[in-house]
Amino acid sequence: MSDAMQGISHSVVRMASFTGKELREVIRRPGALLSLILGPFLIMFLFGLGYSGYRAPFTTEIVVPAESDFSRSADAYESLAPGRLEVTQVTDDREGAEQRLRDGDIDLLVVAPENSAAELRAGRQTTIRVAWNEVDPVYDQLATLATSILVSSLNAEIVERAAAEGIGFAEGELGPAADIPPEVIARPTTADTQNVAPTPPQVTNFFGPAVFALVIQHLAITLTALSLVRERTSGQMDRFRVAPVSSMELLVGKYIAYAVLSLAVSAIVGVLLVGVLGVPLLGSISLFLGIVLLLTFASLGFGLLISLVADSERQAVQLSMLMLLASVFFSGFVLPVTDFAEWMQYIAYALPVTHGIATLQDLMLRGAVTAPWQLLALLGIGVVLYVGSLLRLRRVIRTAD
Repeated sequence: MSDAMQGISHSVVRMASFTGKELREVIRRPGALLSLILGPFLIMFLFGLGYSGYRAPFTTEIVVPAESDFSRSADAYESLAPGRLEVTQVTDDREGAEQRLRDGDIDLLVVAPENSAAELRAGRQTTIRVAWNEVDPVYDQLATLATSILVSSLNAEIVERAAAEGIGFAEGELGPAADIPPEVIARPTTADTQNVAPTPPQVTNFFGPAVFALVIQHLAITLTALSLVRERTSGQMDRFRVAPVSSMELLVGKYIAYAVLSLAVSAIVGVLLVGVLGVPLLGSISLFLGIVLLLTFASLGFGLLISLVADSERQAVQLSMLMLLASVFFSGFVLPVTDFAEWMQYIAYALPVTHGIATLQDLMLRGAVTAPWQLLALLGIGVVLYVGSLLRLRRVIRTAD
């Protein structure tokens, strides 16, 4: 019995020694502890501070034919759906308005009927045509809701006006009240809605490119975040300092190696995304590959910079996870970037995945990149991170013991 107790005692001592060793390792590297505690708190703090909860109203254009008896006041239409519509103009140029909708200059197009009075006299509802151009399923539902509110408010206003002007108005303008069905009197207008986007606003279609972009960034950062930490902590930097190799050659070699690995995995994920999940790719394959290359280049820069500033492998992993967490919150993956305060949007656009999500969704679901500046932004982020990593690597090698 005493031998068994002695064995248990020795086992407890050994476990305590290992526990103390791990705790000392963490305490000796305060950067890892600070990033573990302060990192998630900072992300949550910025999210709470920067998220406005305000979603901008739909930029709307109203088309009222010249012979129509509908109002031509933009304020009158905005008042029908307050907070939902921002009417930029009321026009009779339907073709021009439809082109502006296709180009993305407006979000919503409302076309008033030409012969509303004649339709009502005949006992039929008048049809207001409403169109939008959305691949986001959330915005598609919001557009449907805004249309419903608009039509309901318009019906209520027509019925209220008829009631205020009395039965003489109803009989004089619309004909004998008995000839009009009750449902038409209750709902004089109805909406004919259409989403003119080239792809249906399905969840898989919309979030597929976003997940793909997030995978590319996280994969590149994770692969490179540990690449130089081991060499720094193992004393390998001493050999680099005396070896006939420059910092640029070392860094470019790292970029090429991890780019090959990242692009190979990205190619497999991309094939599964399009071939198995059926997410459409309406744009050119060459531009698609260009976006993937730019996103990989910028993401590798983030990973290598993390590898050069982290004081341990543990901290490098933590910083990589914090980048993933920040990307999920701020990149437009879950919430649109425009839902955040303006100062927060600048932080969001510093993340490569923000531009990757927007450009891949546009190219795959619309057939073209509607904001080419985001491609230049990806290139700029990649170049800045490369230069920063190069300067940091030169300093690390120069100061290596």
